[in-house]
Amino acid sequence: MKILGIDPGYDRLGMAIIEKPKIGKETLLYSDCLQTNSKDSIYTRLNQVGTETGKILDRFKPDAIALETLFITKNQKTAMRVAEARGIIIYEATRRNVSVFEYAPMQVKMAITSDGTSSKDRIFKMLGLLIILPTKKALDDEYDAIAVALTHSAHVKN
Repeated sequence: MKILGIDPGYDRLGMAIIEKPKIGKETLLYSDCLQTNSKDSIYTRLNQVGTETGKILDRFKPDAIALETLFITKNQKTAMRVAEARGIIIYEATRRNVSVFEYAPMQVKMAITSDGTSSKDRIFKMLGLLIILPTKKALDDEYDAIAVALTHSAHVKN
């Protein structure tokens, strides 16, 4: 089973594809962080989110997509834009008949560290024990996407 994990955003979009074998440990097939240009219009940036999500869905043909749910911040405008990006991602997945699953940040922390209040550092350390991480230095969004994919893997049976 292939799972696309996404840490949604329009500024930075973390994406990771893992493969869950019937027996054994998951394998990271791909991970990256799309960064859009803040000088571009929001519409151009949202288009990039949709285009890149579509490319990854077409390239890897995952069985499921796992998204982190929206964490509402004080900045309502940012929350609305992230919600728009999530809608585009969900649209791209559903038009390809890929099942969509959502996990709250606390669920991800629980799945990775068994503690819903874990810090980013603790999550990163546990990720390194659960799966072979990319050798290149990555942004938090990319690691978050890996964590979301692993969370879904922990919740489903092959």
